[in-house]
Amino acid sequence: MDDRLLLGGFAIALGIAAGVVLFVPFVAISYRRRGGLSAGRFVLWAAALVYFMAIWTYTLLPLPDPDAVRCAGVNLDLFAFVADLRGAAMRPTTVLTDPAALQVLLNVLLFIPLGFFVRVIGGRGILVAALVGLGLSGFIELTQLTGAWGLYPCAYRVFDVDDLLTNSLGAVIGSLLSLAVPPAHRGMARAADADRPRAVTRFRRLLAMVCDVVGSWLVALAVGVLFQLALFMLGATAEVRDGGAAGVVSSAVTIAVSLIVVLATGRTVGDLAVQLRFQGGPLPVWLARTLRFAGGIGGFLLLFALPGAWDFVGWLFALGSLVLVFTTPDGRGLPGLVSGQYVADAREPLDPDEPVRPRSARGR
Repeated sequence: MDDRLLLGGFAIALGIAAGVVLFVPFVAISYRRRGGLSAGRFVLWAAALVYFMAIWTYTLLPLPDPDAVRCAGVNLDLFAFVADLRGAAMRPTTVLTDPAALQVLLNVLLFIPLGFFVRVIGGRGILVAALVGLGLSGFIELTQLTGAWGLYPCAYRVFDVDDLLTNSLGAVIGSLLSLAVPPAHRGMARAADADRPRAVTRFRRLLAMVCDVVGSWLVALAVGVLFQLALFMLGATAEVRDGGAAGVVSSAVTIAVSLIVVLATGRTVGDLAVQLRFQGGPLPVWLARTLRFAGGIGGFLLLFALPGAWDFVGWLFALGSLVLVFTTPDGRGLPGLVSGQYVADAREPLDPDEPVRPRSARGR
């Protein structure tokens, strides 16, 4: 397989992994700063994440075998690329295949997305884009010059001062191209209507459920890894480490954490992320919250923690939960049915003397 395709796939895989880790915080911040999450903004941030992973993989990888590394050269002649381009221009029929011309062109193209993201995501202009491009390019070049900061005895790739210029130029071009994006869609400034309550949509309920599952999986993964590490440091035998104890502990801790969050707040991690709350109903608060937990992420986690054929029941539970989101009023789903509660935007003022009804039921 071509190394460039391999590195591209590696960058996408890293971007996906980082995206999973950052997904719940990203959703929560979006709902607090922008009032919601649009598909366009999600795609934009996902593209930025993959791009930064690609910058790292394409400029620093693959790492060579330490026993076979060859010291690369250093170019400290500023504007040396101009002579290379002049020579390529003398051969117009082969300019696009000339290694020197292609190197300059790729250096510029590689940093155009950076300038675009600096303005559209960060809300900063040309000067900041140029400085960020220069700084990132400098870090990459120094990493190559120092042999990955001492990992290798010498530079395993050429340090080229001209790369600082061409990379910065690419960032400036990207910043200029980003002017095509309407100003209202640039930057991370808090939206003026971020605190305005919005209708509870099925998409929003599904997004909360996804956040619950992703957050629970990350907690279980972290607990399992830490538990295995503790067993290893304590000198446990391979049989103990492979005996499934980590799975039991991680499941138990994840369920306990989820239950504590729901009992303390009445909301799951996903509800908190997308600014939803379950409220009202005839039951005592503690009982309603317990049933809300059991009818949501709690039931899902408990079923998949049980051995044997309970996995199949867990998948049926998950399927039924999805169906009920689309077939119950305002997508309250199974948690709302078992707890007798309604789902509402958490930014709506709560009247303790009147059970909360869905926005549609109040004629809004």
